[in-house]
Amino acid sequence: MWDDGDDGVLRASSRAEDPAGWLAAVYGDEAIVTQVDDGAASDDGTGRRVTSSISKPSIVARMLGHLQLEAGMRVLEIGTGTGWNAALLARVAGERNVVSVEVDGGLAERARKALAEAGLSPLVVTGDGAEGHARGAPYDRVIATASAQTVPYSWVAQTRPGGIILAPWGNAYDNGALVRLTVDAHGAAYGPFVDNTVAFMWLRAQRVPRPGPPVDLAGASESSTTLHPDAVAWDDYDARFAVGLRLPDVTVRFADADGDDFAFWASAGTSWACVDVTGGPVHRVRQKGPRSLWTEIEAAHRWWEEKGRPGTGRFGLAVTRDRQYAYLDVPDDPVSRCVSA
Repeated sequence: MWDDGDDGVLRASSRAEDPAGWLAAVYGDEAIVTQVDDGAASDDGTGRRVTSSISKPSIVARMLGHLQLEAGMRVLEIGTGTGWNAALLARVAGERNVVSVEVDGGLAERARKALAEAGLSPLVVTGDGAEGHARGAPYDRVIATASAQTVPYSWVAQTRPGGIILAPWGNAYDNGALVRLTVDAHGAAYGPFVDNTVAFMWLRAQRVPRPGPPVDLAGASESSTTLHPDAVAWDDYDARFAVGLRLPDVTVRFADADGDDFAFWASAGTSWACVDVTGGPVHRVRQKGPRSLWTEIEAAHRWWEEKGRPGTGRFGLAVTRDRQYAYLDVPDDPVSRCVSA
């Protein structure tokens, strides 16, 4: 088990060192980090990037509810991890009906052993989950436990008409949505976003880089805003999700300053924006680069308000052989990107 310290460094702890802590973690409703840095060993038992975990039990339960899995259904899981979710799927659908794909060979082998010790033997395949597992298709259900920026079309192609695909989904701006797609008879899948409070690690091939703030913003243009950054990136999940749909390539982060003050940073390519929040109603804005990112964020937020502040559940995702896009209410109303010159 790995714990996140205040310094941002992940440190390993063994069951022998803290048996009570391990037991509390297993029965608590929190995610448990089980791998860091793609399994790369460190001499001092530390790491930086979380690369595998056990999800919060409450989130696992919610996802299984959205999946609508029934006994006898064929199900494909993307991301075996510890094997716990595969075990739950096997209990419902039957172990011979479950195929679970894990990209990390070490994790896959550990999951096989854990499942065998529990008396279960679903098929655990070592491979790239983005490719699915065509040999076991067609599936009635596909469930992913890693976030995708682009839902692989292989998942659609390997699901029978009427089948459901449930996947965490996000982009550079926001990684917190869950989409439930239904495959139609023409090889396309459509469906709503059913949650915006779940955050998963990315499929390894779709990881989003997280650049730090620039050394300085010398020469940046300056202005002011009354839109608080929390309104587009923290307090209102619906607003954050909608803004992210319009600005999928923009990365945002907060940085503490003195006292209750903080800075909100946005980046995309060589463009940067910083909003300094110091407690008053008006905030200082600095922008630099070919794009005015805070101006784009304000415009995306206005668009969301003009649409009636729609909740995440009014948005959906379309996945066809040739394209993929988010839409509002109906597939005929795609959400376009919002980019300023």
